Amino acid sequence: QVHLKESGGGLVQAGSSLRLSCAVSGRPLAGAGAGWFRQSPGKERDFVAAINSRADDINIARHLRGRVTISRDDTENMVSLQMNNLTPEDTAVYYCAMDSFGGRARLSNRYDYWGQGTQVTVSS
Repeated sequence: QVHLKESGGGLVQAGSSLRLSCAVSGRPLAGAGAGWFRQSPGKERDFVAAINSRADDINIARHLRGRVTISRDDTENMVSLQMNNLTPEDTAVYYCAMDSFGGRARLSNRYDYWGQGTQVTVSS
């Protein structure tokens, strides 16, 4: 059974940085695409960033470019999301997702597997 587990969330001050990690188990990450989404209370789940299976094509939400990077380590079965200069608007539950077909889509329905999420809270 495929399992995704996010970690690295927490309470931070505005201007801080965070690195979120997603550990994949149950199948190799190799060959799959991976993405990060986030959801704030009362809002829809929004795309953050995604990386394809070969790590040569990355998709980042336009309003987050310059502050967010995504990376993957297939030897460790890990996907990471680095976020810098955080603001209170970044407060959300962050979810890791995996696309078995290797893509880096913005649409959540392209992903087969999801983690339970990790809470990020940014105080002003």
